[in-house]
Amino acid sequence: MLIAAGAGLGRASYAALERLAPGGRETWTRTNHRGEPVSLLSGPALAISAASSAALGAPAGMRAASLVSGLGAGAVGVYDDIVGQRADQRADKGFAGHLGALREGRVTSGLIKIGGVGLTGLIAAGSVAHGPLDRLVAGGVIAGTANLLNLLDLRPGRALKASVLGGVAGLGGPSGTVVAGPVGASLALLPEDLAEKTMLGDGGANAIGAILGLRLAAAGGPVWRLGALAGLTALTLASEKVSFTKVIEQTPVLREVDALGRRR
Repeated sequence: MLIAAGAGLGRASYAALERLAPGGRETWTRTNHRGEPVSLLSGPALAISAASSAALGAPAGMRAASLVSGLGAGAVGVYDDIVGQRADQRADKGFAGHLGALREGRVTSGLIKIGGVGLTGLIAAGSVAHGPLDRLVAGGVIAGTANLLNLLDLRPGRALKASVLGGVAGLGGPSGTVVAGPVGASLALLPEDLAEKTMLGDGGANAIGAILGLRLAAAGGPVWRLGALAGLTALTLASEKVSFTKVIEQTPVLREVDALGRRR
């Protein structure tokens, strides 16, 4: 039932945003690797539907956190998607690039996104953490998972497939219902993503990642969260040196799953 509700919200949100195109259609249009126009509107559609359906299914103590993590991370991601396209922002890529710009006295949209995702993660972490230090770690898990999904959003359908697989893996347990709706929302938006009509952008990838991160943080106690944060940190650092795309392409099972349903 929750998966179906999430799917319905995903389709409805996407249809409404496509019809309204706030700020004009050009604001939400990007050119993909084929030189074809794609819409970014599935990103905010996923943020709205995933956060809403997560709150619908979440235990009482996690409902507000579901909305804060999904909508908060989604909002700053959408901001970066739009403002980051300006000519004065395009050269500042990656965490090092944003810090370099800050040393020059410039605050980039990417740095605002990083800070915003971290802040929303810290706020949402209050629903699962025990004490200030544990809350800091739990916030890192939420923000780290949001960033990881964003790192995967380099090929059509990849981030959505990861969110579906991660969500299904987290369905069990007392807090598992928080990801049921987001799984449905991800499935509902997958066909357009695979067809390269849309892309998630930072708004969609950060939003669904933050909700998955909330579920991950709630899956165990302080030691579990510390281990999860260590793993996410290792993957993030590895991404600076190793291409996830190359790893996927060189691993037969991952390569087949990654290509499933995609245009050849």
